[in-house]
Amino acid sequence: MAKDERRVYKIKTMNNISKEGLKLLPANFIASPEVEDPDAILVRSADLHDYEFGPNVRFLGRAGAGVNNIPIDRCSEKGIVVTKAPGANANGVKELVLLALLLSSRDVLGGIDWVRNYKGDAIGKDVEAAKKRFAGPELMGKTLGVVGLGATGRRVAKMGIDMGMNVMGFDPFLSIGNALNLDTRVNVVEDPKALFNKADYITLHIPYTADTKNFVGAELLSIAKPGLRLINIARGGLVDVKALKKFMDAGVVVNYVVDFPDPETMRLPHTINIPHLGASTPESEENSAIMVVRQLVDYLDHGNIRHSVNFPDSNMGICNSMGRLTVNHRNIPNMLGQITKVLADEEINIANLLNRHRVDWAYTMIDIDSPVHEGLREKILNIDGVVRVRFF
Repeated sequence: MAKDERRVYKIKTMNNISKEGLKLLPANFIASPEVEDPDAILVRSADLHDYEFGPNVRFLGRAGAGVNNIPIDRCSEKGIVVTKAPGANANGVKELVLLALLLSSRDVLGGIDWVRNYKGDAIGKDVEAAKKRFAGPELMGKTLGVVGLGATGRRVAKMGIDMGMNVMGFDPFLSIGNALNLDTRVNVVEDPKALFNKADYITLHIPYTADTKNFVGAELLSIAKPGLRLINIARGGLVDVKALKKFMDAGVVVNYVVDFPDPETMRLPHTINIPHLGASTPESEENSAIMVVRQLVDYLDHGNIRHSVNFPDSNMGICNSMGRLTVNHRNIPNMLGQITKVLADEEINIANLLNRHRVDWAYTMIDIDSPVHEGLREKILNIDGVVRVRFF
């Protein structure tokens, strides 16, 4: 068979990818930051929007949950499958949310600064007089609103329940699987306004997309319960900072904790800026790397796609036929018919076939019982809408 897969795969690592993940790579996978002409890229937070992808790049794995540092549309056009590691850092983020809830409620940081800057010699006495200014409410019995009920949001909701909070949830993208795994004590609402109207604390756990940009803006804040404490360990762009300041000045929002500081949030009053520490635990980094490395190996060796953000998840396991071919293509009519016609014209027998789509893009996997020649690739690539063809 005219297999196109190079026996030695070159993997370019950007940022520090955990060794616990990299050691899962087979011997014929070479991973290094210095790799040139890579077959795949592993990245954490490096911004790739201006990166020039070589013709052999066919996989890009994000060792984390967010993908706003990756040019998804450009990758799709080049037939590059982009995956992420959903849930790998969920516990690390959940624990930082707990810290954020406490910091937003009780001015521990202010108290620490007071002690650090204290110049007197009667600290025991003066503490008793000063500590009142750093007091704040307990979490127990308060209402926690969780926006986004994926792997992290579900854990945060369960944590709130375990701490004696009344938990409300909203998720514009709630899947059946996530709903089934959600604690039944969470009051799920269909309109975020119902959540903002009642919650004392709101924490965000939705992805940043064109649809969720400035999700928290004037419309929701205008009906928010006065005294709201807002937690954002998801993505900075989810909150309209100008609108937030207006409602902070009005006393509606009394504290904002954000894990994505920028010049605007640095100027906000009553704001705690955390330097993107949500997944900064060795456990989160290891879990993310392990997950995305397994995705990489499965895709390069077998063509299977898991946790992709631009192409559909597709899995036909290990090929037990003479060979396998995969086609990355646009989701337009008659693509499958055109691909199978090329095979029929070459008298190639199809043993198994899978065709899936995700919005504008689709992926076709075909196991075949007949040998093929290199010219077959060009015939399939000549079909309008096909962006990549691979042989195994």
